[in-house]
Amino acid sequence: MGEIVLSRAAFLWGTIAIYLCAFTSLYVQIPGLYGKEGILPVHRMLPFTGKPLVEQLMDSPTLLWLCPWLGLDTAQGMEFICLLGISLSIIALVAKPLRDCFIFACLWFLYLSLYQVGQVFLYFQWDSLLLETGFLAIIVAPLHLKKWRATPVRHHDGITFWLVRWLFFRLMFASGVVKLTSRCPTWWGLTALTYHYETQCIPTSFAWFAHQLPSWFHKFSVVIVFVLEIVVPVLFFAPIRHLRIFAFYTQILLQVLIIITGNYNFFNLLSIVLGLSLLDDQHIHYWVRRGKKQNPERLGWLRTLQSFVVGLTELAVYVTLIYGTIHYFGLSLNWEKRMIESKAGFTFHEFTRWLKTVTPLTIWIGAMSLTWEILSSLLSSLMVRGFIAKLWATSQWAVFAVAAAAMFAVSLVPYTFIEYEANSNLRPEVRQLYDMVDRYQLVNSYGLFRRMTGVGGRPEVMVEGSYDGQKWKEIEFMYKPGNLSVAPPLVAPHQPRLDWQMWFAALGDHRHSPWFTSFIHRLLQGKRNVIRLVQVDETKYAFSTKPPTYIRAQLYKYWYTMYGTDSSLNDWWTREHVGEFFPSVSLGDPNLESLLREHGFKDKMQPKRVVKAILPSILKLTREQVEPYSGEQVIWGLFIAVLFISLLKALTNRKGSTLKPGSRRPERKDMSGGEEVDADGRWKEFRRSEGKVRPPAEEQPLENVRRRK
Repeated sequence: MGEIVLSRAAFLWGTIAIYLCAFTSLYVQIPGLYGKEGILPVHRMLPFTGKPLVEQLMDSPTLLWLCPWLGLDTAQGMEFICLLGISLSIIALVAKPLRDCFIFACLWFLYLSLYQVGQVFLYFQWDSLLLETGFLAIIVAPLHLKKWRATPVRHHDGITFWLVRWLFFRLMFASGVVKLTSRCPTWWGLTALTYHYETQCIPTSFAWFAHQLPSWFHKFSVVIVFVLEIVVPVLFFAPIRHLRIFAFYTQILLQVLIIITGNYNFFNLLSIVLGLSLLDDQHIHYWVRRGKKQNPERLGWLRTLQSFVVGLTELAVYVTLIYGTIHYFGLSLNWEKRMIESKAGFTFHEFTRWLKTVTPLTIWIGAMSLTWEILSSLLSSLMVRGFIAKLWATSQWAVFAVAAAAMFAVSLVPYTFIEYEANSNLRPEVRQLYDMVDRYQLVNSYGLFRRMTGVGGRPEVMVEGSYDGQKWKEIEFMYKPGNLSVAPPLVAPHQPRLDWQMWFAALGDHRHSPWFTSFIHRLLQGKRNVIRLVQVDETKYAFSTKPPTYIRAQLYKYWYTMYGTDSSLNDWWTREHVGEFFPSVSLGDPNLESLLREHGFKDKMQPKRVVKAILPSILKLTREQVEPYSGEQVIWGLFIAVLFISLLKALTNRKGSTLKPGSRRPERKDMSGGEEVDADGRWKEFRRSEGKVRPPAEEQPLENVRRRK
């Protein structure tokens, strides 16, 4: 690859923006999810054991062990960590010099501390993906040791940035493969998207329109998904930059379509940030300076031949991609019905044999690509002028080359989960290293949408309350489907974690989701923090004046209304009652008490220590300011504030950079080496032995000029 200064900077900025979304989204939900009167009180995860702090950190690496020293309970500690993460993210977004490895290390460990105690509400693949991406950002980010400045280009940047590309490949390739290895009939029958738009967790309004498209288009879309997730990711390591750019735009198209039709919080935005590793500065300059044209240079015959071979190779790749798609998915045009017919042209056993061959091949492709980056970086380090500078550059290269090789080797363990034989052939030393770092979420396995649920209708749990046990009133949630006439919302990058878990709970028995019993119990008690998870505006909560005496849950099947029908004029959904999901209970009900004891929610709480500290008061005051707003409102409010501060900063810098007549022009650092160039493009030779800068001829003393003459 070419220069990656801009693409690396864009990746680091994007990662910090995702951190801001993640910390903010979780912060607004902590009291209801993890508070002492929440659904899953977090104090149960960190019981007092009397062990030294070091042993506690080894058992569970989280900063929440320090809460007693700060006068905080565990839930308040989570709030404090989130506020720290939000503050660091905002500062790093507006101050470029602070986007260094220290900030990223702090953000990573803060989110890891939350992940360790998050339980079922924080165990999503995108949480693991953020931790793995955040750890790679520590390696990719610069190290500012002197005057908050760092060299724009480090000779090992290509090695560390390659790890981001490898992560993006593992994410996309595994997500495509698991759809077929799961033997899900909808994926093999190419009908998955016929159900996906109405059965996904929290759809958007655009998903209703996508669902109305003809079935042949949905089947063709599944074919495109398989190509983009299984075949195209191999081009991430192509030596031809145009192929990598092609792969980038195809992946961005896929992620944007998912964002439009589904609320998957920050996951798709994070995937786009990972995709920046496929770009170089030359292409980003094309974005920024689209109107600037360069004068064409006359190429020699050797360069002309090289361009011809590269162009011919690109054409061969595109033709092979199109032909393979047509051949293996039986694509054909039906002119009479005006549709594209498609079907899988291979069997499950043929695919598993292909996967058994391709998985080791992709490992070798990755290994060769990493080796090329390592050797290129070594050559660049050896070409540095000066013995000390060369020794320093080579030492850095050695450290980061070893680190990248170790990360690549460890990542093979979760990557090869998609193919048993490749996983069993890994060396025991690699497995041992993976077991050592597994608790830190440095590398993870991925595989989204493995099986399509809700083929016979979208299962949905509706919670109902009553004062007399006869007249029941539904409790509507802010985000998940409920009211048939309410349009599906657009809430990304916020993730309403209770609504997500309600979707998973509907797929099985309520005993498979122990948290649901605690949720019902908190609603009967009328706990305000839990109610705010259901409705931020408590006036829209069905029992805002008085908690219900009885609560039950019913299971329904939901379907989208069809365009052109009478019901589609007023409603987005139709539904059918299936049966009882959770029996009618009240406070003190023996059945409810038994379930609470069974799931450990009746354990006696440790007495709260009364500590006079200013930090809990600050946290309480901050919470009161945020309470009236929903998660997505807080997130977008913070980004607007960041944008406003950045604009003010840009205007201030622009005014400050205006030069007075006769003033000396500022110098700037050249990106290619250890020499300096001023604003006019004049080179300054730096004498390392004397440590002095020789001024240009017009700035030298007059007598020196006379001597030369």
